[in-house]
Amino acid sequence: MTIHRRQFLAAGGAAAAVALGAPAVLGQARARVVVVGGGPGGVTAAKYIAKDARNAIDVVLVEPQRQFTTCFHSNLYLGGYRSFESITHGYDKVSAANGFRMNHQMATRVDREKKEVVLADGSRLGYERLVLSPGIDLKYDSVPGWGREHEEAMPHAWRAGPQTQLLKARLDAVPDGGVVVMIAPPNPYRCPPGPYERVSMMAHVLKASGRTRAKIIVLDPKESFSKQGLFQEGWEKHYPGMVEWIGPKVHDGIKSVDPKTNTVVTGFETYEKVALVNVIPAQMAGAVARDAGLANGSGFCPIDPASMKSANDTSIYILGDACIAGDMPKSGFSANSQAKVAALMVRGELAGARTFPARYANTCWSLIETDDTVKVGGRYEAKDGKITAVETFISKTGETAELRKQTQEENMGWYAGITADMFT
Repeated sequence: MTIHRRQFLAAGGAAAAVALGAPAVLGQARARVVVVGGGPGGVTAAKYIAKDARNAIDVVLVEPQRQFTTCFHSNLYLGGYRSFESITHGYDKVSAANGFRMNHQMATRVDREKKEVVLADGSRLGYERLVLSPGIDLKYDSVPGWGREHEEAMPHAWRAGPQTQLLKARLDAVPDGGVVVMIAPPNPYRCPPGPYERVSMMAHVLKASGRTRAKIIVLDPKESFSKQGLFQEGWEKHYPGMVEWIGPKVHDGIKSVDPKTNTVVTGFETYEKVALVNVIPAQMAGAVARDAGLANGSGFCPIDPASMKSANDTSIYILGDACIAGDMPKSGFSANSQAKVAALMVRGELAGARTFPARYANTCWSLIETDDTVKVGGRYEAKDGKITAVETFISKTGETAELRKQTQEENMGWYAGITADMFT
């Protein structure tokens, strides 16, 4: 399955379907949709609801930041393959071109009874439908000894932006012979292959700068991880002796970290005076969704797989990393795909547009070394009470260099396509 920029945009239009809703009647107040969160899910939903509703719906996107840095391809920035500017995008063009309004504030609370979103300045936005795409919050108590106040000493960089730049600066300062320790997150979390692509990019930077005596140790709470065979094949091929993955049966758990001394203590070994500790903690849905009573005991939000509606409130849709999406992974591509389904359903409810059965898609690409990229993905439908995979694919070990190079070209084309889809 190969995706290029033009094909991605065409597929996006097909996924969004054709809006056949009538324009608003003269003098009649338009229904309002409030979208919270300006990432792949939120900005896509705002665009496709407003663009295809023929002015029948008033759409407001609530997002405190004026620019968005994509988590996807942030590892390529870390590895020196992309500039920081190339993964950072603004909202002015997409909002003006598609007819929705921006409100650059934090949404602090959802009043479900009154159908209002409470903003940081105390003002309220009423809604007929609410789309929540708040992303993740980090569980700061999930790694003993590490908390919010230790993000500078032991960066997570699991929200793209200043943390990503900090992690790159710390990586660039690792001496030859220094040790990097990554504490990987437990399931479920944003971007399943992401930590291991990050390891690959760290190793690439160290090797390319001649620091081949440096070592990266991955302490993982999981028995296995996404694309494990592909990554480990790539590490052995490109970075022999530089990467060591240690599972929970060996390390026996993270007992504590000390950000002052850069020490990591496990049940198996103590790592002292580590050059760089990258802590990726456990995760949960963004607070605005949890505080509204939309999450279950997992910390994430159950949804209706046929529409992306909250299982707890039929006037609210929940997208992306915050939702429980069955077989779909938490990724930017998934959020973009889910947003198009939600936009279609919202237009059907508020503008009389035709609706179609939900169809979802996702692909995750991972760069291991220059022109050596692998992928995993699938197509999904609402089935058996969840979003269910109906077709899956994954790169194979031992693929030719030419095929891996083509996969990387596909990866770059997809990024150009999805960001154009989101921000224009």
